[in-house]
Amino acid sequence: MKSAFVTGGSGGIGSAVCRRLASLGYAVAVGYCNNREKAEALCFELRGRDLTAMAVRTDLADAASVAEAYEAVKSELGAPEVLINNGGKAHIGLFADMDDAEIISLINTDLTGAMLLSKRAAKEMAAAHFGRIINISSVWGEVGASCEAAYSAAKAGLIGFTKALGKELAPSGVTVNCICAGMTDTEMNSCLSETDKAAITAEIPAGRICSPDEIAALAGFLCSPEASYITAQSIRIDGGWC
Repeated sequence: MKSAFVTGGSGGIGSAVCRRLASLGYAVAVGYCNNREKAEALCFELRGRDLTAMAVRTDLADAASVAEAYEAVKSELGAPEVLINNGGKAHIGLFADMDDAEIISLINTDLTGAMLLSKRAAKEMAAAHFGRIINISSVWGEVGASCEAAYSAAKAGLIGFTKALGKELAPSGVTVNCICAGMTDTEMNSCLSETDKAAITAEIPAGRICSPDEIAALAGFLCSPEASYITAQSIRIDGGWC
């Protein structure tokens, strides 16, 4: 059975992606850092539908944890044919007020961890002459966001990484793409007030925020044979916002 590893799989976007890939026939590894209960609950849900899933702790800011998680997935489900680098964290506030440790942790979680996992997956995907790596970035990685400087920098790094690695792996039959999400209905954005959400929604030409299922649908398409010629691309899904 083909397998997929989704980091941040217990979150809003991640869980939607896990459900979509499982429905497409993938054995899914649900990566999580702190939300073990949510990850296990998602696996229980998928197994209840006769689908294959495992939960694997993955601290993206810790290189040893990244290595252990990848090997655990490989041991139980086989080397993943699909890697979704979705796990991450955000920080809203003045950049000058961030602790050095906060900056390093955010960059390691949102960018370095994805690179380390991709390095492991790319080697085996290239040897198999097939694979899909999808990085979940943000529109802020393209245009930047005030009071989210470190987050914007990490997401911009993911976009540059995607374009470079996509070109590098294209001769091996492996595609690497990036989804740049706009305002999405997730727990990460739950800190915003209803007034703030309404103000943002008013700026979006589509008149609403994005559903995690819409991002999952795009990820599912990028994993399909029909998307085999799409690589090294940054695809924005934001309702025309930015």
